[in-house]
Amino acid sequence: MRSPHSPTPHTSALRRGLATVAVAATATAIAIAGQMPASAAVPTTASAPSATGASGSHPNAPTPKLTNLAHLDWLLDTVPLPANVPGHTTYRQASEPTATAPWVYANRNADGTFTDVGGGPITDAAKGYYAQGSFDADDISRSAVVYLRDWAQNHTPSSKQHAYELLRELTYLQTSTGPTAGNVVLWQQHDGTLNPSAIPVELPNPSDSAESFWLARTVWALGEGYAGFKTADPAFAQFLKQRMGLALGSLGRQSLAKYGTTEIANGVKVPGWMIVDSASATSEAVLGLSAYVKAAPDDRTAATALARYADGINRMSSGGIGQWPFGAILPEENSPTFWHAWGGMEPAALSTAATVLRRGDYQQTAAVDTAQFTAQLLATGGPDNGWTPTPADQTQIAYGVDSRVEGLLAVADATQAAGLDQLAGAQAAWYFGANPAGVPVYDPATGVCVDGINSDKTVNRNCGAESTIHTELSMLALDAHPDVARIATSLNRTTATDGLTVVEAESGRLTGSATVVTPPSAWTGSANWSGGKYVQAGAGDTITMTLPALTGAHRILPIADLGNPAGNGTTSWMASGGSRPTRLGSSSNSTHAPQGIAPTTVYLQPQMLPGTAPDGTTTLTARVGGAVSLDAVIVQPVVSHLGQAGVGTSRDIYVNGTDSRAWQKLSATRPVTVQRFDRFGRAVGGPAVVGSHANVTVEAGGFTVVSSR
Repeated sequence: MRSPHSPTPHTSALRRGLATVAVAATATAIAIAGQMPASAAVPTTASAPSATGASGSHPNAPTPKLTNLAHLDWLLDTVPLPANVPGHTTYRQASEPTATAPWVYANRNADGTFTDVGGGPITDAAKGYYAQGSFDADDISRSAVVYLRDWAQNHTPSSKQHAYELLRELTYLQTSTGPTAGNVVLWQQHDGTLNPSAIPVELPNPSDSAESFWLARTVWALGEGYAGFKTADPAFAQFLKQRMGLALGSLGRQSLAKYGTTEIANGVKVPGWMIVDSASATSEAVLGLSAYVKAAPDDRTAATALARYADGINRMSSGGIGQWPFGAILPEENSPTFWHAWGGMEPAALSTAATVLRRGDYQQTAAVDTAQFTAQLLATGGPDNGWTPTPADQTQIAYGVDSRVEGLLAVADATQAAGLDQLAGAQAAWYFGANPAGVPVYDPATGVCVDGINSDKTVNRNCGAESTIHTELSMLALDAHPDVARIATSLNRTTATDGLTVVEAESGRLTGSATVVTPPSAWTGSANWSGGKYVQAGAGDTITMTLPALTGAHRILPIADLGNPAGNGTTSWMASGGSRPTRLGSSSNSTHAPQGIAPTTVYLQPQMLPGTAPDGTTTLTARVGGAVSLDAVIVQPVVSHLGQAGVGTSRDIYVNGTDSRAWQKLSATRPVTVQRFDRFGRAVGGPAVVGSHANVTVEAGGFTVVSSR
């Protein structure tokens, strides 16, 4: 296992979904990074993000350009494109026998420079071969998107050329003939040799034997590439269109062939036609298809694929106000109890597709994810790598942050919901110091970022391709939204997070036959037993849990194994410690939910109790009627709170987790500006200046932003 300061896992360890990835209770899944041979180590002069720069700027100051592709430029290398490899050709290969690709990793040296590194250990020192490779299709495709967007937005000539070379390289990795035509080889060595079967084995194996996350990302790049080159280079655009046809042909034989089918996962009906059974993968393809269909409206095959995949993503919306996961679009077909920030482009993709397809219902689904779920996520601490269903893996990486930022801005642009711009600014402030580590993690002067913030709040100072790509996608989005950029760069620290907290059942006082059980693994295959344990209890047993110090009223969400075949009956709940004991209602001990395609019968779905624990509650008592495997309770404030601050400014966001209006008493030091937003992020009335200790309204399911400067 790598140390906490080695590269954040590249998505080769994450993109495959629940079928092959187990997220541990306290750590994200990891991949192995080897070391580059000394002869190939090329250090940059870039240093780690500084504590100065854009972070903490005055909110009224002009915002300098944030996009800086210098580090991504440095990651690029020239790649030979070997001839006579069956099924692998590209545009003008004979006359242009090389292309461009980014190295997968960049390890930070002691002097602040970087060394480029491939994936896996060295397997052939003489050739400099890695167990995986030097370059991969995932990062090639997404790098192309960065350069395409920079070329379109900033008219940078070098970005046009980089995009051209990256797309030529990507299409070389795409298999062009035979039964697997349209699929994509994932890994390539630095001399151009393809590595279809990496070590450790990744599915599918060989990597071009079936559809994959990297095929979805290839569609993303091809779609935005065609749109970009359609007028500037029609011949190249026509080649990209032909390769899009190959990709869609492959998807048509695989996931799209199942359109209209459904599956059951722990009793929940889900669409059966997502790419690799993942809304996460599918969303990245939809981003490309939306751009492509807009530029090529007569391509009915592509338009049909876009409509069908968007339909699938829309159906993955789950929960709502007061119901876990609070309106999030879940990423994996086979788990209704797992959300992850990485690969979280679902709201951005669905909103973009909704605009192209003119589907207001899809736009509303994306708005619920961004305005309700994302607001709660921010108040709980930000885009964690895994809610399973509790926030088990609190690692945060640029991929997750960028996914939230892009989703918020896409829906804000489409619906004119000004509150989503406010949330986007709060989320993007992560790059400039308002994050769990409390330090800037991006330097606009150099383009250097970090590979993530670990669960223990230490910073991984490496800066590989994926982190750089998604950081720069965020910066491009901020540069295109200067008002949002001003918010983000004015905030350099987090002053408060008061969102979801977790109380373990095993921490409680047990009576009767109730016992603590430690399963062989906290990971069930689709969720985690929170804390790695649970309580097995029978009729008449009680479990009394002490709550952390809480202020205000709270909602309670018990988590029991609803798939437990031995479970039966209900458990009643009582809150104590306030003015008087309060009955909160009952939770089910088991629904005997059918397993279906889920990896396990264990179904750890949080259940919202009907009652509210009043201010002053110190204990919760569960009285079991029947038999239950009780994991934990999630405690959700009626009004959650995110506080951020910068030089001469502060910003507080209050989030209402109920379907009724709520009120929040302020504790500012001076008059503040208050703006209310509804459950879709739309402004309610105009901004108002109120006193420092005023009571402010928080709309049902909405949020209120309080700012001072």
